[in-house]
Amino acid sequence: MTLKTRTWDRLGNGGLKFTELGFGSAPLGNLYTAISDTEADAILTQAWDAGVRYFDTAPLYGFGLSETRLNRFLRGKPRDQYVLSTKVGRLLHPCPPDQRDGIDKWFDVPSRREQYDYSYDGIMRSVEFSLERLGVNRIDALFVHDLDLANHKTQDVVDAHMDVLMQGGYRALIKLRDEGTIKAFGGGLNDWQTCQTMAERGDFDLFLLAGRYTLLEQGALETFLPLAESRGIGIITGGPYNSGILATGPRKGAYYDYDPAPDDILDRVTRIQKVCETHNVRMIDAAFKFPLHHPCTLSVIPGGQGVAEMKSNIAAARSHIPYTLWSDLKELGLMHPDAPI
Repeated sequence: MTLKTRTWDRLGNGGLKFTELGFGSAPLGNLYTAISDTEADAILTQAWDAGVRYFDTAPLYGFGLSETRLNRFLRGKPRDQYVLSTKVGRLLHPCPPDQRDGIDKWFDVPSRREQYDYSYDGIMRSVEFSLERLGVNRIDALFVHDLDLANHKTQDVVDAHMDVLMQGGYRALIKLRDEGTIKAFGGGLNDWQTCQTMAERGDFDLFLLAGRYTLLEQGALETFLPLAESRGIGIITGGPYNSGILATGPRKGAYYDYDPAPDDILDRVTRIQKVCETHNVRMIDAAFKFPLHHPCTLSVIPGGQGVAEMKSNIAAARSHIPYTLWSDLKELGLMHPDAPI
């Protein structure tokens, strides 16, 4: 079964065609565990053979390792056959191995320290490095990475970085789009509130929103998604399983937002899972399909740490969810009443 696609073209420049299942390539950067080049190629081959044609990466993922692994895999494949996105907002600097960042997060990766830089020069330098690591002459979509509370901890710091972006980096993004180095730009963020701030302050095309419009959480429906819809802004859903709990179920030690899930989340997911079981549906399938009901959603990009996880994602993308499952979740108060289903 061929994977479905969705087209975004708010600028009338030919737009981009996304497969509904995209490839989130943080695991290619050895996130939480090291995988070999052979294993990375096997995961990518599984995705490509199933029809996946949207690949998202970032300099942060393995401090360049994810981008270079994509370079090797995509080299020789016709450039017009796939959509490629990466991110800006960090520069990587060589350092001694014992001084590198992410020691307990990224394994067997280059020794680098990260520096946030949302300035004009910072964006331009980041893109130049990414083009080199990826081995391409253009990037389809560029996301300003992690300009949110989850990474910067206080609103004052977020606001200061946002001012730097809008006074400098934003001009770089416009220039890159105008000259054709990229076709679209936006933010790759962990909260919808900052996405909304960016959308209100500039002409952004796309947002990669991680974990905030999912089967478990729909707060983005309050104000951000209506704004995005009115502007023709496309949404890429990252983290559709909320760091794992919607894939593993509410078992002991299940992860939510990269930490062990608290009791209230475990309880809510338990109730969602019971509804899925009533309809003989895997909860992971429902979690994958849910964001695609929103008209702004272009692609859902779960990570795939191995071939088995990639196969599960492909099965989820090809699944069919009965309408009654969604309506039952609404009746039980387990879904926002305004969520498109």
